[in-house]
Amino acid sequence: MYPNLYYVFKDWFGVEWEVLKVLNTFGLMVAMGFVVAAIVITSELRRKEKQGLLLPREEFITVGKPASMIDLLVNFLVGFAFGFKLFGLIFNKPEDMTPQNYVFSAEGSIVGGLLLAIVLTGLKWWEKDKQKLKNPEQRSIRIWPHDRVGDIVIISLVFGILGAKLFDNLENWDDFIQNPIERIFSAGGLTFYGGLITVAIALAVYAKKKGIKLIHLVDAISLAMLLAYAVGRIGCQISGDGDWGIYNSAYITDKTGKTAEAKPGEFEAQLELHKTYFLEGAVIDPGKTTPVYVTDRKSSSLETVPHKYVKALSFMPTWMVAYNYPQNVNNDGIVIPGNTEDHNRVLPNPVFPTPFYETVVCTFLFLIVWAFRKRITVAGTVTGIYFILNGVERFLIEKIRVNNQYHFWGINPSQAEIISFFLILIGIVIIVAVQLKAAKKS
Repeated sequence: MYPNLYYVFKDWFGVEWEVLKVLNTFGLMVAMGFVVAAIVITSELRRKEKQGLLLPREEFITVGKPASMIDLLVNFLVGFAFGFKLFGLIFNKPEDMTPQNYVFSAEGSIVGGLLLAIVLTGLKWWEKDKQKLKNPEQRSIRIWPHDRVGDIVIISLVFGILGAKLFDNLENWDDFIQNPIERIFSAGGLTFYGGLITVAIALAVYAKKKGIKLIHLVDAISLAMLLAYAVGRIGCQISGDGDWGIYNSAYITDKTGKTAEAKPGEFEAQLELHKTYFLEGAVIDPGKTTPVYVTDRKSSSLETVPHKYVKALSFMPTWMVAYNYPQNVNNDGIVIPGNTEDHNRVLPNPVFPTPFYETVVCTFLFLIVWAFRKRITVAGTVTGIYFILNGVERFLIEKIRVNNQYHFWGINPSQAEIISFFLILIGIVIIVAVQLKAAKKS
C-alpha cells in the first residue's frame, strides 16, 4: 500500500523524504480524476459546439485596472493559509502527529504564512500593474461553453467535497453527534453520492446563469463521470482508505502479515484469535498510543461477521479476490510483525478489493459509451444511460461491501443501495422522457 507519496518514493527509489507524507495518494488520484473529467468534458463540449448544439455568449470585461484591495486581500489570505501549513509541515510538525492530523489542526508556521502571503500579494500587484492602462476600458469577449470547463471543475470540486461530507455525516449520524467538529474537519469520511447530488444542483444553477443548455452540459459531464470515478477508485485501492469489501473466508492473513489460503477451520480460528478487532471495533489514535486493534467496523458476534468463500481462478493473482491492505492509510487492522512505520497495520483477514472492481467496471463502461456516443442523437440519453449504469454497478458492488444499513419493511439496504435504486429509476425516466419529446418534434 502507498498511503502517501513518501511510501511511493521509498519503495520505488529508496529515498525517505518526510515532507512527502503530506501528499496522500488518494487525494492525488481524486485530483487526477478531475483532470481526466475536464479533458472529456472539454472534448464533448467542443463536439457539440461544432454541431451547433451549444453557442457562445458575449460578455464584457474591464481591462487595464490596477489590483483592487479585494484582489490583494484574497491573495494574501490564500498565501498565508498555504504558507502557514506548508512551512509548518516542513519545519514545525511534531513527530508524534501525522501530516493529515497536522493539516486539520491549529498548528502552523506564522512566519511561513506571512512569507508566502507577501509573495502572492506582490505577484498579483505586479501582474495587474503590467496590464494597467491610463484609461481602463471595457471589452466584449466571446466565451464558448468549453471555455468554462475550469469553472465547472472548481464548482464540482467544492460542492463535491461539501456534499460528500454532508451525506457521510448523515449516514454516520451517531458518530457525528459525538464528535461534530472532528467529523467535519477530518481528512476522511466522504460519500460519493452526496457529492454527486450537490454538484448536480450547483451546476444546474451555474448553467442557467451562463446561458448553457443544461441537457448538453449534463450529457458531457455524465460521460466524464464514469472515467473520473474509475480513476478516483484507483486512489482508494492503492491507499487502502477503508472502502473495501467483506471478508473472503477462503483466505487468511498469516503470522507474517501475508495473504495465505485458509485450511479448514482457519478462518473461524482467525476470527476467534482477533475477536477484539471484529467485535469491539476500537478506534484509537495510533500516533498517541500503541493499540493492538484499530477499526471502525464491528459485528454483534463472530457468527455475523460478513464474508464469502471465493477462491481465485488459476490464472488470477490472489489479491484480486482477497487482499489484506498492508500499511493502509487508515491504520486499520493488526500490527505487521517487525514494522515500525507510521502505517504499519494489515487486516487480520483479507477482503474483496472492491475499489479495484469498480475501476475495471467503470473504465469498461466508459469505453462502451464513448464508442457509441456519436450514434446517440437524442440529448439527455447519455445522462439517462449514466444513471442506469452507475446505479446498477454500485447496487451490485454493495452486495460485497460493508456499509451502515437502514432497517424498514423487512429489508436492510445501505444508503448507497437506496440511492442506486432511485438512480436507476431516474435514468429510465430520463431516457423515456427525452425519447418521447424527440418523437413529438419529429
